[in-house]
Amino acid sequence: MNNLIHATTILAIHHNGAVAIGGDGQATMGNTIAKSNVKKIRRLQDGKVLTGFAGSTADAFTLLDRFDEKLNAYGGNMKRAAIELAKDWRMDRYLRRLEAMLITCNKNELLILSGTGDVIEPDHQVAAIGSGAMYAQSAALALKKHAPHLSAEEMVRESLTIAADICIYTNHNLVIERIG
Repeated sequence: MNNLIHATTILAIHHNGAVAIGGDGQATMGNTIAKSNVKKIRRLQDGKVLTGFAGSTADAFTLLDRFDEKLNAYGGNMKRAAIELAKDWRMDRYLRRLEAMLITCNKNELLILSGTGDVIEPDHQVAAIGSGAMYAQSAALALKKHAPHLSAEEMVRESLTIAADICIYTNHNLVIERIG
């Protein structure tokens, strides 16, 4: 049995001048639910930057700490902090072994940071990571197209609910944060 704790769904949406990010609370150990109410969404920079993580929890916390350090070093410039973290992630022997991904967002930008050193600005201002990512992303894209009257927060909530209904590694214990 695989004893790594992982599995989650994180989704962020920029819509109508606001950004919302949310995640479910499930962590699995192998094929068993280890915890159902993990908080995978964090506010940084006095609430100006929102982050969410998927992957190994300990690895994700290490990356969150490093990202926060980079944000502080670069005066809150999220894109620059993400690029510098990605450089370190690729070059540092310890960081390269970390198994996690991050979504970071502020009122203007939305980024996905991967363990391969990628910093991705997603199309359509929708970003998703984790086990249920494609379910949540598909739902979010449909809502942005066909229900533009919804808020970013409502879109994140509904999309994560749909993902939780489909993905066995995603639950309905949602944490959602927003800016704007």
